[in-house]
Amino acid sequence: MTRKERFSAVIGWFKANRPVAETELHYTDTFQLLVAVILSAQCTDRRVNLVTPPLFERFSTPQDLAAATFDEVFPYVKSVSYPNSKTEHLIAMAQKLLADFGGEVPSDIDALMTLPGVGRKTANVIASIVYDKPVIAVDTHVFRVSHRLGLSDGKTPLEVERDLERHIPEHLRAKSHHWLILHGRYTCTARAPKCAECPLTDWCRQYVSENTRTK
Repeated sequence: MTRKERFSAVIGWFKANRPVAETELHYTDTFQLLVAVILSAQCTDRRVNLVTPPLFERFSTPQDLAAATFDEVFPYVKSVSYPNSKTEHLIAMAQKLLADFGGEVPSDIDALMTLPGVGRKTANVIASIVYDKPVIAVDTHVFRVSHRLGLSDGKTPLEVERDLERHIPEHLRAKSHHWLILHGRYTCTARAPKCAECPLTDWCRQYVSENTRTK
């Protein structure tokens, strides 16, 4: 099976069977989504969704967060991964957002990446969800699933991102990010993937390879 055929089959299945795919993070505006995505790095969306309601109630705007001290913010995020650095990043991000962008979250990926705590993955998430940019954010789930299925052999998230964007039409890229991340979160898990439940095994390079060797 060629890579083009694999992409066509996998994306075709998702289009037909998962027409609705979106972020599981809870937010009401772009600023809240940015905060939530920063907090979600190496942390579950479920945990972030428990943390953000009181955080957003206390710091509802960039101005509120920019004026806060470390000791004021930390108690709200102490249960997420790397709470010290994320607290520092959130405050610094809000301050830079005010200083350089008038408090508005930019749509440009390079501009987003100038914000503390915002790497390429986070920037792509914001750009695709909020600004409908034809980009694909590659996190650990997308990276893992792309390799297992045989959609990419890229050694870095950027290489995987380029492979995915090379083969996925622009109008499907934002949704494809969610298809792959949700598949990795609930079916193609890092440990003990649920291959018996997976509808993509016919096109999964790793599954076919492992089952061919055992026969």
